[in-house]
Amino acid sequence: MKSTLLRLAFALSLLFWLLATATAEEVTFPDLGSAISGHKDVTYLDLARMVFPDLASNADGLYHGTLPIEMRHIEGPDSGGSPPETSSLPNAAVLAIKAGGKDRLTMLFDLGDSPDSAEGYAVLALYDLTGKPALLDAVNVALDRSTYFREPNKLSVGAGDDVLITMSTHFNSSQGYVITPLIMVRNDKFELIDLIYTFDERLCAYSRKQDVAFRTIAGGQPYAAFKVTVTDATIPSGDSCDDAPPKASSKDISVTYRWDKKTSRYVANSNALKRLSAENEKRF
Repeated sequence: MKSTLLRLAFALSLLFWLLATATAEEVTFPDLGSAISGHKDVTYLDLARMVFPDLASNADGLYHGTLPIEMRHIEGPDSGGSPPETSSLPNAAVLAIKAGGKDRLTMLFDLGDSPDSAEGYAVLALYDLTGKPALLDAVNVALDRSTYFREPNKLSVGAGDDVLITMSTHFNSSQGYVITPLIMVRNDKFELIDLIYTFDERLCAYSRKQDVAFRTIAGGQPYAAFKVTVTDATIPSGDSCDDAPPKASSKDISVTYRWDKKTSRYVANSNALKRLSAENEKRF
C-alpha cells in the first residue's frame, strides 16, 4: 500500500512538472525606473546600471548610456562585434528563471546595431536577488540584427533548472532569417547548448515556413532531456505566377538533447538540424 501511494505521489508530481514545462513563462517589460517586486528600494534601473554604469533617464522617456561593461559572446571569443558607443533603451525584457535550484532573474537589452558587425549587440544579464542584488554574468547573445526572448522563453529541465530560449532575426521583403540559441546556466554562468537556424521564404507561387517547438522529456539526471522539432511546411499561394507552385507538404525535423555526464554538456542525438541549416543556406 505504501509503495502504491509513493508511486501515485511521484506520478502526480511528474504530471505537475510536465504541465508546468508546457506553459510559456511571461516575459515582462517594466519601466526601468520601477521597483523590483520584493525589493522596494531597488529598481530595474539599478540592475541595468550594473551593465551600463552611466545609464540615466532623459526627457524623451528613454534611458541613455554609453558603453556597457566588457563581456564575452555566448558563441565564443571569435564571435560578435563591438557594442555601440551610445545606447537608448525604452525598457528591457525581464524573465525569472531557476538555475542550480536557485531563483534568478534575467534581463535582455537589445542595443541595436554594432559598429563593426551585422549581428547587432544584445546583452543577456543574470542577477541574484536573494540578498543584496548582484550581477552574476552578462553575455552578448546577438546573432543577427534584432534579438528577443523566443516563446516559450524558457524550458524546465528539472525542478530547479531552466534552459533559456532567445532568438536573433532579420527580414527582407520575401525572406526571414532566425537563429535560436539554447542557453543554460551552470555555476551562475551562461553556457550555450546549441544554435538552431531556420529560414522562411515567401514567393509568388508558394511560401515555405519553418516553425520551432520545444518539449521536455521526463527523466534524466542531473538534467532532463528535451526535444526540438522544426516543422518545415510548403504552402502554395494559389496565385497566378510564372512558376508552377510545388505541392503542399510538411515534414518534422526533430533532435533530442540529452545530458552527457562525461562531457558535462547536452549532446544532440543527430545532426538533422545542422543538415537543415546547410540546406537552407543554399536557398539564401
